[in-house]
Order: sequence, then structure tokens, then C-alpha cells
Amino acid sequence: MSSLLLIAAPAAVAGKAESKNVVEVAAGNAAFSTLVAAVKAAGLAEALSGDGPFTVFAPTNEAFAKLPEGTVETLLKPENKKKLQSILTYHVVSGKVTAAQVQPAKVKTLNGASVTIDVQDGKVMVDGAQVVKTDIMGSNGVIHVIDSVILPSK
Repeated sequence: MSSLLLIAAPAAVAGKAESKNVVEVAAGNAAFSTLVAAVKAAGLAEALSGDGPFTVFAPTNEAFAKLPEGTVETLLKPENKKKLQSILTYHVVSGKVTAAQVQPAKVKTLNGASVTIDVQDGKVMVDGAQVVKTDIMGSNGVIHVIDSVILPSK
């Protein structure tokens, strides 16, 4: 009976966030302010606020800070909108995949390219970026926090 309570508790907690979509959830977390600014600059906020479902591998501000100096500022310029869209859609997979469902695989992103999901030493990696927090639920998907910005090869 206690295992039933353990299973029910996360759903009840997750239900509070589920009234907001993944963009609204990210916008409500200061650690994602750079990501949210980039999503808006790329014109993707409306699309990612749609029905989904989406699985978002969300880099934190600290992850963006690891990029070479000036990279974020350059990408946010209007003339780089298509490149920014390509990078951001590389962080999104169609469907709602929770941590419990993650398995090593190559997974196609909304960018059209595939990311490699791997498990190394018990840690989930996405193209070399470590998943540091999982299952932040939104009404149209789930966010998994990663410690680096991942970049498509094309």
C-alpha cells in the first residue's frame, strides 16, 4: 500500500505545473532566462506553446555561458534567426518522454537531425550534455534540464 502512495505523490505534485505549457514553465524559472529569450528571438514561443506534446532538453543560463564569448549575443540578432531556430529545435523532440521512458537511442529532433541519447555511469547524456534534472511537467510536454547547449552538426 505504501508503494501506491509513492506512485501517486509525484503525479499530484506534477499536476500543479501542468496548467502551464513548456514555454510558460521555462519562463517562470530564472535559470532558463537565456533560453526563453532565445526562443522568443527565434519566433518559436508560439509553436512550442502549441498542443505538442514536446520533450525539451533545456539548457540553463550556466549552459549558455559555457559557449564562446559573444555567441549568444550573435545568435540573438535578427539576421541569425534561422540558425537560432535550428539550434533550438535541435533541443526538442516530438512526444512526451519522461525519465522513466528514456532509453539509449538516436532520436529525431524537430530540427530534422538526430540527437544521441546515452547512459554513461548511470547518467543520461544527450549529445554529450548531461541531464541534470528530469520531468519538469508542462501541459504540452516535459522539460529535462541539461548542463550544456547541444549543437546540430549541419
